[in-house]
Amino acid sequence: MTTEKRQKLSDAFVERMIELAENNYKCSQIIMKIALEREGKENSDLIRAVFGLGDGCGFAHETCGILTGSACMLSWYAGMGPDDEKVSKKLLPMLQDLGDWFEGEIKGRFKSTRCKDIVGDTVGTPEGKQICGRLLLKTYAKANQILQSYGFIE
Repeated sequence: MTTEKRQKLSDAFVERMIELAENNYKCSQIIMKIALEREGKENSDLIRAVFGLGDGCGFAHETCGILTGSACMLSWYAGMGPDDEKVSKKLLPMLQDLGDWFEGEIKGRFKSTRCKDIVGDTVGTPEGKQICGRLLLKTYAKANQILQSYGFIE
């Protein structure tokens, strides 16, 4: 993929991310909604369910919804669905890759992967949205890189 095409995709993602954030979607929802849209799908029940991951797992300010939402995205591709479906053996290594990367990405900048340690009292403010927006963009890109390296997307 050319640098120009990558930039256009990144710009489109940022525009969509901002649009969804302005419509009060949580980071976890934004990640799943954009992943579904990329596949030409809708699933309002799934989007509603991942709302509970927002602002650190249900507003408890614990694990960042960007990380948990991205884990859900990977699981959506590689996890078990119906009874007759098996979990991909690739899922746990994919989740480990995501978690290791995320921890490394925030190490030194924030105290932990907890929402309250990343944005603290700035949740929902322009300052907090800047922090979360940059991290969401990077994490979504990394999750897609993982999906690509494990053969789930091109």
